[in-house]
Amino acid sequence: MNLIVLSIPVFFGLIALEVVWDRWRGLGLYRLGDTLANIGCGIMDQSSGLFSKILTVGAYTAVFHATASARSWEFSTGLAVWITAFILTDLAYYWAHRLSHEVNLLWIGHSVHHQSEDYNLGVALRQSVLQKVLLMWVYWPLAMVGFPPEMFLTSMAINLLYQFWIHTELIDRMGPLEWVLNTPSHHRVHHGRNPEYIDRNHAGVLIIWDRMFGTFQEEMVKPTYGVTRPTDSFNPVYAQWKPVADLWRDLQAIPGWMDRLRFLLAPPGWYPDSVGGPQSAPDITGKEVKFNPRPSTGVALALLFRWVLLLAVALGALQAAQVVSGPSLALMLGWVFCALAATGELWNRGGSLWRMAFAFLVDVGFVAVGSVAFGLTWENGAAWLTLPAAVSVVWTYRSLSASSRR
Repeated sequence: MNLIVLSIPVFFGLIALEVVWDRWRGLGLYRLGDTLANIGCGIMDQSSGLFSKILTVGAYTAVFHATASARSWEFSTGLAVWITAFILTDLAYYWAHRLSHEVNLLWIGHSVHHQSEDYNLGVALRQSVLQKVLLMWVYWPLAMVGFPPEMFLTSMAINLLYQFWIHTELIDRMGPLEWVLNTPSHHRVHHGRNPEYIDRNHAGVLIIWDRMFGTFQEEMVKPTYGVTRPTDSFNPVYAQWKPVADLWRDLQAIPGWMDRLRFLLAPPGWYPDSVGGPQSAPDITGKEVKFNPRPSTGVALALLFRWVLLLAVALGALQAAQVVSGPSLALMLGWVFCALAATGELWNRGGSLWRMAFAFLVDVGFVAVGSVAFGLTWENGAAWLTLPAAVSVVWTYRSLSASSRR
């Protein structure tokens, strides 16, 4: 049972409520392009997780069984054991999270979560496809101690579910709870790119770890959100790839293998003297401008229709993962990633010839992947999938053409 997947309807429901409140009060917490990019990154994370969990869960399980002979004890499933497992999982999460901020090689797997220049519940869904794989080893001591895989996975799921609600600006301070729990105020600091906020408040559930290990920072001024190397794109596929490409370009510019190795293990911002030395985070001037392309209403509606189609296939893939073959699942997820890239690029820069051609190829592929995702054959309903595909082609073409003539 995947608690994260089961919670998806609740996530969307709470996001919808926050959007309604935001619009009613005129707070400006949400921008549609950014929110779709956040959800798109979440789709990529959950989709790729159908394959990466074979490695991550498999590795934890292997460590658990490989060290069983060295343990003279067995944990029961009593309440005290579950509480201990949860607390130690939270401690391990703190260190995994902290390392992901303090090591360049690990930052490429976590920086995706920090790219959004907004802060709302939708940002909680913005996750990296690499993070679980890059950081899985941090949790192996829990397996060595003897916490079974199902106990660890449940504790980790609860930890991540808790963190959803702290991605909001609607909740201010929470009194005495601020001393013990990770709260929206503490986590807003964590997402700020203000120099005094960078690499602070790494907690999952319990903020006591930051207080104990010297990484706590109270919220003093309103944070400016995002990363110091802005993504400047609402394409989720590009967002996932950009940190890797940035790291590779930095490596290519550094002469000498020893300095390259030091760079991979150094904190973000560290560079050897041969390429200029360490770089400090830029100060916040108050003149920062968010990346914010604004397609016409017609284009936005056409792209939202595309989002409905790709979301339907993504959810279908998550539901069908246990019954379809590996190649069929890979086909569906590959189409979802292409659909995300096509929609994101059309949102970013409009409809050049190659972007529209790519988007239309995605529409054609919807018939095949939709049939697999929904368990349809041509005789029992797959033929009807040509209708939304055709609507998407026509609507996208007409709206982009009308927008370009304005």
